[in-house]
Amino acid sequence: MNKTIAVLLTVHNRKDKTLKCLEKLYEQNISNEYIIDVYLTNDGCTDGTHEAINTQYPQVNIILGNGKLFWNRGMRIAWEAAVYNKEYEFYLWLNDDTIAYPEMIKLLLNASTKQKDKAIIVGATVDTQTHKKHTYGGRIDNKLVPLTGKIEKIDSFNGNIVLIPLSVFNILGFNDNYFTHSFGDLDYGLRAKKMGIECYQVGIPVGECDRHENLMTWCSPNVPLKKRWKALTLPTGYRANEVWYFNKKHYGIMQAMLHVVTTYTRCLFPNLWIKMNKADWR
Repeated sequence: MNKTIAVLLTVHNRKDKTLKCLEKLYEQNISNEYIIDVYLTNDGCTDGTHEAINTQYPQVNIILGNGKLFWNRGMRIAWEAAVYNKEYEFYLWLNDDTIAYPEMIKLLLNASTKQKDKAIIVGATVDTQTHKKHTYGGRIDNKLVPLTGKIEKIDSFNGNIVLIPLSVFNILGFNDNYFTHSFGDLDYGLRAKKMGIECYQVGIPVGECDRHENLMTWCSPNVPLKKRWKALTLPTGYRANEVWYFNKKHYGIMQAMLHVVTTYTRCLFPNLWIKMNKADWR
């Protein structure tokens, strides 16, 4: 009997990257016993992404967003659509700016098999220029876990490439809808850890994705305060309510208070924060 994988994406106005991502996804070197269905949230694209996907990849299941879902809630909508359609053996999170290597899914599935399909398997990415710089993947203490050539146990992960077996989904359910854009991936990994579900990173890169800027707009000393504050409070920023919720949920009230204070400190006094050598926090 065929095994089924639901690939989940959310997209917004990155037509070329989205099409490249889908191209590499459909070129995967996997056994014919696996059937891949794609569920993609179109969160208000106005650049022709929707039309291009319909033309080039009519098999993709497109779910319409309202332009206000962003990454976490867009992924939640795509996931719900997949689950309500039918039961899949695996769910695969995939960012649309990620270029999958041909063996990506095969490597993820092999790692999952070694864990009897009871663990979350994470794929790491490298940059698109040198193909060597580790950009996203598994984390311990919020630091990237080095690629050693063998499967490594991790605490949490970035959501670029994440394979979630049905057995794990049946315990953890969907990603937390409280989060808008960030935190949802890290939160899911920490939730898994609390429930005794292990997470592993494949030992070699399985795709490429360039690292987003380390020093974000809301905490950059090169940006005027007014613009920093606006960037901080955007869904793609670092909203205090989500910082509080995430840290209280996983680390307690004192850590939540600390991180809210440091978030505002980074925004209001970025030069001071940099001098304290903490600009790369989280």
